Amino acid sequence: MTPDRTLLEAFAPTGVLRACINLGNPILAGVDAQSRPTGISVDLAGALAKRLGVELELVVVDAAGKSVETVTNEQADVGFFAIDPRRAATIGFTSPYVLIEGYYLVRDASPVKTNADVDHAGTRVVVGHGSAYDLFLTRELKHAEIVRAPTSPTVIKTFIDTGCEVAAGVKQQLEQDVANLTGYRLLDERFMVIRQAMGVPITRGEGALAYLKTFVEDMKREGFVADAMKRHGITGVSVAPTE
Repeated sequence: MTPDRTLLEAFAPTGVLRACINLGNPILAGVDAQSRPTGISVDLAGALAKRLGVELELVVVDAAGKSVETVTNEQADVGFFAIDPRRAATIGFTSPYVLIEGYYLVRDASPVKTNADVDHAGTRVVVGHGSAYDLFLTRELKHAEIVRAPTSPTVIKTFIDTGCEVAAGVKQQLEQDVANLTGYRLLDERFMVIRQAMGVPITRGEGALAYLKTFVEDMKREGFVADAMKRHGITGVSVAPTE
């Protein structure tokens, strides 16, 4: 996988690999005690830069929608996204490297017991604006109303402040956000599987996407992704099968 000049120009037109890191999903990225970005996404970005033989520059955002916008506008060269057909208009995706579950959260006293109970008139579902589950639920829910919080980490605050009936999000994020609160429960089943992948602007060409796809498959097959999950203490998600 030694890159040629064309590939290097496609991935690092500024001379460095600019990787967009979304801090809105704690499974994939966060900050350490010195406020430096850390996590699976950062590790994968570093491994890709090393393979390309270029320096790494992190472009940090706090929401999935901002990550999509940053890479679409080529303010970053690669990013980490949940695969979604709407995003595929501007971003070329690899296969997923991890699979994450989306869940609903309600108040203990809520009459909502199952996922099927959510999609009814009068039910308001809070999502993170531009997140994978926002895009998915916008397509799938026919009767419930979507209420968009500014980012995924603000879903629970918006849910509580507005008195909405349901909060939707990544299972671990929801659990983390209500860990010190009482009176809330997750429903018993996931409403979607979020397929988390790497991506490049489609303007970078088929060669760059093919190289990135091979890189992700190598990272899964060689155990890099699994090792990163262990290193960062990530549980409740699975490494996606190799393709």
